[in-house]
Amino acid sequence: MKTLKYRSTGEEVHLLAEILVSLGYEVYVSTYFGKDIDEAVKDFQKINNLVIDGVVGPKTWSKLIEAQNQITSFNDKFMSEQDLIDFSTKYHLELAAVKAVNEIESNGKGFLLDGRPRILFEGHIFWKELVKRGLNPNDFVNDRTKNVLYPSWSKKYYDGGKQEYDRLEKAAGMSDLDEVHDAAYASASYGAFQIMGFHFESLGFPSVDSFVAYFYTHEKAHLEVFGKFCEANNLTRHLRAKDWASFARGYNGSGYKQNKYDTKLLSAYNKYK
Repeated sequence: MKTLKYRSTGEEVHLLAEILVSLGYEVYVSTYFGKDIDEAVKDFQKINNLVIDGVVGPKTWSKLIEAQNQITSFNDKFMSEQDLIDFSTKYHLELAAVKAVNEIESNGKGFLLDGRPRILFEGHIFWKELVKRGLNPNDFVNDRTKNVLYPSWSKKYYDGGKQEYDRLEKAAGMSDLDEVHDAAYASASYGAFQIMGFHFESLGFPSVDSFVAYFYTHEKAHLEVFGKFCEANNLTRHLRAKDWASFARGYNGSGYKQNKYDTKLLSAYNKYK
């Protein structure tokens, strides 16, 4: 591939722009290497531990193509309409109700572009999970960890997307203790239906690591765990009755009203209905 940089032109630039778009960057697809492409390339280089110079040489081309191939390989991990229909039939649910939960929890996407399941790390849950394991959270609190460990729920530390993995890894790496690692991974929600890791045992998994690994396999696995979770927590009846407030309370806790979770579910349900 030809080496490209800011203000380069040609068909290779058009290909570069198309790859960047497939990786989630918002760039103008043309034969001109503009500022938007330059910024996207530098961001990609930063994420992939490359020299951040905006120059698309052999190493950057190689990483770009590798990333695009990863996307192609995990496209077969998506659940189909038939998977949702089969699930709805199994649990005697309306298809629109299942789709509503999927949309509100993860915008209908169980995986990030890099093939990892979508997650959201909860610092207040991490606090509780450390206590559950006999550890004092205050022993780990400092300026570096304040965005991953706090006693009360707050959304101000949410970064979204792949940055949530940075938060998770920071929490898991706070200590060499296995208890800290397990507490961290139990404190994130995973996949298309955002099931919290600390539920692993009640859902039939021998460890939180096996629970997390299962979410890497396929969105059908996310759907399966969602069904188990609803059954284990007696939530299927609320979803069947479209009792959004009761379902939201059981699924997201007593703070559901603060996020208008029940009204969002109703709105999504009406759209799919």
